[in-house]
Amino acid sequence: MDLEFDRRHIWHPYTSTLNPLTCYPVASANGVHIELDNGRQLIDGMSSWWAAIHGYNHPQLNQAAHEQIGKMSHVMFGGITHNPAISLCKTLLSIVPDNLEQVFLADSGSVAVEVSLKMALQYWHSKGQRRPKFLTLRDGYHGDTFAAMSVTDPDNSMHSLYKGFLPEHIFAASPKVGFHQTWDESDLEDFTAKITEHHQDIAAVILEPIVQGAGGMRIYHPKFLQGVRRLCDEFGVLLILDEIATGFGRTGKLFACEHANIKPDILCVGKALTGGYMTLSATLTSKNVADTVCAGQAGCFMHGPTFMANPLACAVAGTSLELLAQNHWQAQVKVIESIFAEYLPNLLEYELVSDVRWLGAIGVVETKRAVNMEVIQALFVEQGVWIRPFGRLIYMMPPFISQSDHIKALITAIEKALQQSNCFEA
Repeated sequence: MDLEFDRRHIWHPYTSTLNPLTCYPVASANGVHIELDNGRQLIDGMSSWWAAIHGYNHPQLNQAAHEQIGKMSHVMFGGITHNPAISLCKTLLSIVPDNLEQVFLADSGSVAVEVSLKMALQYWHSKGQRRPKFLTLRDGYHGDTFAAMSVTDPDNSMHSLYKGFLPEHIFAASPKVGFHQTWDESDLEDFTAKITEHHQDIAAVILEPIVQGAGGMRIYHPKFLQGVRRLCDEFGVLLILDEIATGFGRTGKLFACEHANIKPDILCVGKALTGGYMTLSATLTSKNVADTVCAGQAGCFMHGPTFMANPLACAVAGTSLELLAQNHWQAQVKVIESIFAEYLPNLLEYELVSDVRWLGAIGVVETKRAVNMEVIQALFVEQGVWIRPFGRLIYMMPPFISQSDHIKALITAIEKALQQSNCFEA
C-alpha cells in the first residue's frame, strides 16, 4: 500500500496537508474487527462514524449487494422507479412515527438536512408566508454542507470560520439537564423566549433528539424534547428531527424521539440506514407538509439528486432494516449500555476526566484537556482498538454485535490513555 502517496496527495477528513496525521492502512474488516495490512486486528469502537451497526462483511448485506448489482447498480429516479426503493420506503414508513407518510431519498446525511430545510422553507412559501429563519440549539451539529452548517453552532463548532458567510439563524441555549438527572423546567427558558420572540420568522425548529452528536456528545433529558414539541405546536412552527446519528437503535430506542414519545413534522435519517455499506439517507414528512409544498407556485418539491434512490444502496438498506426487524439489536444494545454503566464511572477517578455519560450504545468520556490525536491514536492501535476522539471527547459507538469483552477492551484502552499525559495537549 503506497502510504507515501496517500500522505502527499490524499486529503482525509478534518486533516491538514501541511502536517498530515498518520493513517493506518486497512486490508479488510469482518464482524467487529478492522484488520490492518500488517495483520493487526483492531476492535472497532466507532462503527465507522455510527454507521456499521451490524458489523462488517455481514453475509446478508453482502448477498443483497451481490444480487442487486447483477440486476442494476443505478438508474435515474426521474420518471423511473424500482423495487428496492419501493420496498425500502414501505419498511421505513412501517417503523417511523405514524404521522410520516412521504419519503424523499437522498445521498447523505448532510443532503437529508438540506432537503428538510428546503422543504420547510417551501412549505411556508406555498402558504404565502416568508419565514426565512430556523431555530436550533447551541452545541448542535447537522452536517458539512452550507445550509446544514448554518444550523450548526456558529461559535462552538468546527464550522466557526464560516461565520459571516452563512445565513444567520436563531440559536437557543442547549439543554443542561442530563438524560438521567431530575428535570428542571428552567432548562427550556431560553428556547421558550427565542420561539416566543421570533416564531413569525421561523420556518422550523431543527435539532438532534436526545443526543447532540459531533457538537459535544451531550445527552439530554426527554422532557426538553417534549417541551420543544409543545412549543412548536403552540406557535405553529414545524419541527425537524435530525436522527441521522441517533436513528436505528443507537440510543436504545429505534428512534431517539421515542424516549420523549413525540413525533416530528420532518425526520432525517442516514448513517446506519445501509448498515454502513454505502451512503444513503432519507427525509420523511407528513402528507400535509408534502401536499402543501406541492400546492405552491413551483408545483413540486424543488430538489432531485443525481443518485437519488440508488438501487444498490436501497437494496442493502432494505436488508439492513430486515436485520433490525429481528429485534436482536434491543438485547445487544442493552448489553453494551450495561457495560458502559458499570465501567465508565470508574474513570471519574482520573483527575483529567471531567465527565462520563452513556445511553444505549453510546459511551462518552469528556476530558479537561484536548487529546493529542497523533499520540492517542497510536496508543489505541497498539492496544488493539479503533477509537477516534475529537477535542476533549473520547467516545465509543461500537457495532451492536459487539460482545462484552470487546466493550471492556475499548474502555481499558481509554483508561490506558488517561494514564499517559502525552496523550493530551498541555
